[in-house]
Amino acid sequence: MRRICIAGNWKMNTTISEGEQLASALVERMKSQSATVDVVLCPPFPHLQSVGKALEGSALALGAQTMHFEEKGAYTGEVSPVMLEGLCRFVIIGHSERRQYFAETDATVNQKVKAALAHSLTPIVCVGESLDIRHAGSFLSHIESQVKAAFDGVTLGNGSEVLVAYEPIWAIGTGLAASKEQAQEVIGSIRSTLKSIYGDAIADFIRILYGGSTNAENIDSFLAEGDIDGALVGGASLKVDSFAGMVEKAAGAGR
Repeated sequence: MRRICIAGNWKMNTTISEGEQLASALVERMKSQSATVDVVLCPPFPHLQSVGKALEGSALALGAQTMHFEEKGAYTGEVSPVMLEGLCRFVIIGHSERRQYFAETDATVNQKVKAALAHSLTPIVCVGESLDIRHAGSFLSHIESQVKAAFDGVTLGNGSEVLVAYEPIWAIGTGLAASKEQAQEVIGSIRSTLKSIYGDAIADFIRILYGGSTNAENIDSFLAEGDIDGALVGGASLKVDSFAGMVEKAAGAGR
């Protein structure tokens, strides 16, 4: 049975002190967290060390929001996998905002996936469609191409370590969430694509999350779908009651 994962993407929010307070409050709230749920906090880069310290001794894991695929070099402002190795466990790769605002492509996402795995980091690879692609009816083929590109050249054993997050771009930060049926349709298609790459056994092992205006009120409906293994959470991850409530709902999901 795949373990549920609830990952919080803080994006460009919180000061260092606010981040420490939020992480500490979540640790305190989740002391009795079920062992059946993996919880990941992905704060901004300047907060990784302080938030990591706040998480010490807890069941909560630390993740970064992106990284460069090169180990070092003249890349002003970038952070390499070497810098993250040993500092955090997870890294988000290919978030739609990175693709939209910072010119990330399927090719660079693939390079980052390979670099992360080479440095003992667990990638959370984001895929998803815009509203135009959704309305055009080509969203499944679009996402299939993103998945195939992300996993291109990734070995069988490494592929099983990657998480995938489906984020309908039209539902990020808008207050609109895809219906559970819409999310299951796409995530089921993602799993079918993974089966075409790695076979049933590995594809059934890979966790696929949903991301797009999830909260404590709707998370249980998504987790009731067979292929949805958790959530990549944006705004709700900045609120203790909301994020902790999602984790508590996930722990009671019966997996």
